[in-house]
Amino acid sequence: MRPLPSISRLTPPMRLALGALLMVLGGHLADRAWAAADCQPGTEVRVWAAPLRPQPGEPIELVAVATDGVMDGIQVRAPDGVVRPLPVVGYGGPPWSLHGRIDRPARGTYRVQALRGGSVAACAEVPVGAGSGQRSRAEWGLATEALYAAWIERLFDAPPEEPMSFRSLAPVLSDPTRNFLHGHLGAGEDRKLPAEPDCADLPYYLRTYFAWKLGLPVAYRACSRGTRASPPRCDAPVVETSLARPPLAVTEFRGLTRRLMDTVHSGSARTALADEATDYYPVPLTRESLWPGTVYADPYGHVLVLVQWVPQGVDRGGLVLAVDAQPDGTVSRKRFWEGTFLFAQTASAGAGFKAHRPLVRAGARLRPAPNASLDGRSGLPPFSTEQGQLSPEDFYARMERLINPRGLDVAAAYAATLEALMEQLETRLVSVDNGEAYARANPRASIPMPQGPAIFETTGPWEDYSTPSRDMRLLIALHVLEALPERIRRFPELYVLGGETPASAAARIEAFHAREVERRHITYTRSDGSPWRLSLAEIYARRSGLEVGYNPNDCVERRWGATPATADFATCRRQAPPEQRARMEEYRPWFHERRRPPR
Repeated sequence: MRPLPSISRLTPPMRLALGALLMVLGGHLADRAWAAADCQPGTEVRVWAAPLRPQPGEPIELVAVATDGVMDGIQVRAPDGVVRPLPVVGYGGPPWSLHGRIDRPARGTYRVQALRGGSVAACAEVPVGAGSGQRSRAEWGLATEALYAAWIERLFDAPPEEPMSFRSLAPVLSDPTRNFLHGHLGAGEDRKLPAEPDCADLPYYLRTYFAWKLGLPVAYRACSRGTRASPPRCDAPVVETSLARPPLAVTEFRGLTRRLMDTVHSGSARTALADEATDYYPVPLTRESLWPGTVYADPYGHVLVLVQWVPQGVDRGGLVLAVDAQPDGTVSRKRFWEGTFLFAQTASAGAGFKAHRPLVRAGARLRPAPNASLDGRSGLPPFSTEQGQLSPEDFYARMERLINPRGLDVAAAYAATLEALMEQLETRLVSVDNGEAYARANPRASIPMPQGPAIFETTGPWEDYSTPSRDMRLLIALHVLEALPERIRRFPELYVLGGETPASAAARIEAFHAREVERRHITYTRSDGSPWRLSLAEIYARRSGLEVGYNPNDCVERRWGATPATADFATCRRQAPPEQRARMEEYRPWFHERRRPPR
């Protein structure tokens, strides 16, 4: 059987049909499934229930997660002995997951079974109304890591063609339709829970929140930021066991996450690939290793969290989707492509996809697993430094083969790259508007500008409202779209050419690009509140202005590349201090060459 599609790719009628099919299938399998007398958790399959102490009449979230293949469905036996299949939503893998709900459970014990091939793959008993029972001792392992991946995937699920952006992580965690661990502890712990991590904090916050709910330990390290000649190095780990039972109070959780976020930074993810005194370890570039929850560390300091694979279809390309957080707290979903996932071989960073380093027992103590033990035999993604041997061109070509194993039509490849660029432009609109809102609220305050490479890494209002890192990525993205014809000539094996020569296909895309950049546009709000439309062709023409458009002390018109020679500049009423503008000209080559400077 093929993996069940994500709910994000189904229309409402399709969802109903899928649920009905699974219910019928479950009915046929019932006799064989319930023949087993013992209810045992599986090895590669596990059934989970939330909340921790279910109560009569209150919904129970059920999640079956498998690391070894697709499951057929979930069946439930109620306390009165009635057996029924449960309508579920399925996600492809690995890991594979099925999500269902018991809306109004009765008092008593429910037996829940994940089915495969007419047999029970895993079983769990869920007592309802059993009082204040203690949660069992939990540790990181294959089952909990797989559940973490399933939780991340569900948390950020939405139709891939729809933009997804939140003002912070808080609205995501407070949505019980996304977060099946919402209210898991039964203490009202998710009410008004602040959750505003930035890009480097985001994977740590997600991991710690999940650990808090399940009673798992976490570990983190204080790290340097590295130098131009060497990656960051980290201190001994802080192993935090206070998240284990009894559940940590909300105030204590807030204190823990604050200590953690005050300690970690972008250097935590950029450690050398072979280093094992780290919070993350590098994994192979395979579909089997890149689970939701995997972290991507770019060489210049940005961090993203992989959330979903969308498989290639008959008439559409595949996608890898990730989320990141910005200094202003916004959390947005993005697709994998060269304009978002920057990759380079540099002495100052170990870049690429990395997994959270698991904690293992050494006698009575917990410690982060050493590299040698991460050999894949546990079922977890293995340790691998292969990304360190890849050129950027080979890295992106490898990822393209994973995302679109059957190759991609050149027009579809252009369309996907164009949409990714437009997503970046729309996200930048929000960031620039946030800077304008700050300027209106503080009309007499000029934000201090850091010196040299520190413009990319600092704290305070400059970090919150300037956009040098984002603008560097935007300039790269503009180049990637423009250079797609040359990529077709260089890597024709990545595309379905249907007998057309690479040269002919490239020329066709060049002509298409010339038309599309005139047609596509964004609209920004000028200083006087009026809208101004910019075509993509005009944005290309303004690249020189965008090389110095990251300063929030400048008017919004300048930030979108306007000059006294352009009509939209007429409403500009503010510019950065002369000293800052002089330094921006000094730093312009970094942006013009699309190469971030070493620290």
